[in-house]
Amino acid sequence: MHLSSRQEEILALAKTQGKVQVEDLASHFQVTPQTIRKDLNDLCDAKALNRIHGGAVFPSGNENVRYDARRSMAAVEKLAIGRAAAEIIPDNSSLFINIGTTTEAVGEALIDHRELMVITNNINVANRLRVFPSIEVVIAGGVVRGSDGGIVGEAAVDFIRQFKVDYAVIGVSAIDADGALLDFDFREVKVAQAIIANARHVILVSDASKFERTAPVRMGHISQVHTFITDRCLSPEIRKICAESEVRLVETG
Repeated sequence: MHLSSRQEEILALAKTQGKVQVEDLASHFQVTPQTIRKDLNDLCDAKALNRIHGGAVFPSGNENVRYDARRSMAAVEKLAIGRAAAEIIPDNSSLFINIGTTTEAVGEALIDHRELMVITNNINVANRLRVFPSIEVVIAGGVVRGSDGGIVGEAAVDFIRQFKVDYAVIGVSAIDADGALLDFDFREVKVAQAIIANARHVILVSDASKFERTAPVRMGHISQVHTFITDRCLSPEIRKICAESEVRLVETG
């Protein structure tokens, strides 16, 4: 789903306030309530918001947001994060790229690189990079998740363990204040753990919204990565952990 600028602002208001009302939004944007209802219906259909009587609420932290909606959220920030990660990865290197809309932004930023081997469990990354002759794409086998094209399961884990690469680019669904990296699908977490264990330099990419969310499955800890790229880090706890663990913190904002 492509969000209009008004829908993006509605989503941002709902995220900040927790709830938005039709009448308030109609007054704010100087449009009719019917127009706002259509915007809210579109956002709720994309699972970006949950409908309530007279308005909508932002999903609770333990709910995953549908893939199409995630791609539209913080799109500008993800592009900047993707470019910053691509600057770290040199030509003539090998790397893992795992599941996530931010990791896909990294893949997009790599298209001008030369002589890369990209190993991925993300069909979207593989499909984007396969057309570039200077990039060799190797795709994991396993169960394909229909929701986002992610490949998960024990077969994917076994496949990843065959490699030892220069770089890994990983994303997460949430980052806890204690530095825990969290996700929703334990099958995806097992693949991500195998990726972390088989890369010489691990790059974590995540926009700032992940500090405000939670998820039930622990992937690892931020101290296990070498570079953390985000648009902004407003958490003093995370800053301290990065400093103490010698994790390079890059803020693109």
